[in-house]
Amino acid sequence: MNERNTTTSVIDLCSLVKEYPAGLLPGRTFRALDRVSFGVRRGEVFGFLGPNGAGKTTTLKIILGFLRATAGEAFLLGRPARDVAAREVVGYLPETAVYPEYLTAREAVSYYARLGGLRGARVRARTDAVLDLAGLGDDADRPLKFHSKGMRQRVGLAQAMVHEPQCLILDEPASGLDPLGRRQVREIIQRLRGEGMTIFFSSHELSEVEAICDTVAVLHRGRLRALGPLDELLAGRTGYRTRAEALESFFVDTIHQAV
Repeated sequence: MNERNTTTSVIDLCSLVKEYPAGLLPGRTFRALDRVSFGVRRGEVFGFLGPNGAGKTTTLKIILGFLRATAGEAFLLGRPARDVAAREVVGYLPETAVYPEYLTAREAVSYYARLGGLRGARVRARTDAVLDLAGLGDDADRPLKFHSKGMRQRVGLAQAMVHEPQCLILDEPASGLDPLGRRQVREIIQRLRGEGMTIFFSSHELSEVEAICDTVAVLHRGRLRALGPLDELLAGRTGYRTRAEALESFFVDTIHQAV
């Protein structure tokens, strides 16, 4: 089995290529990812940006083992991401998390705790801990059909955390939330960041990225167009009222330059 020796990176992408068949003619392909390489260091919050169709979801699916790369390799803590054991260190929140509405938040998160290998009293202890962290302690025993979208998103964060992963992968964690819901999710991520959790998330919400990210990557048409510490990427961009506006300008300029 291929392994990488690494002490600082939780996620490593090495020249990822993903091609799909294009049309009915044999041999024609569409390249969704074109030699994408970067690393996510232990303890950092990494923002993965790009317009629709950039290849972000394809990248996430390869990291999570849902897709095989055509070429290249993704690693989790030095082990190939395609290995089931490697993925045990990851917690995942999809953009749209769907749970049976008749379950309570406690029942849903407890189910994922058992899927994650927890047993006995540890299931209850971890379930209670992550529900409290997500601000759902008072609503833990209400059926999910009575929860708002923001509350369900926090249930999703709780299930992603319950098995004590070393890395969280979040796909549009603030998607469709009102300002209060976005703030609640942001505060949870900031608290996890303060505890040293490694967080990799894709987002269209540039204000959220600016508020919590250490490092940013921009993907467009399957290629990595920008990568670096957020402070360095925005250095020299003056005249904006907020850093979020500066990030928006940087993002738009990066995409236009790639066209």
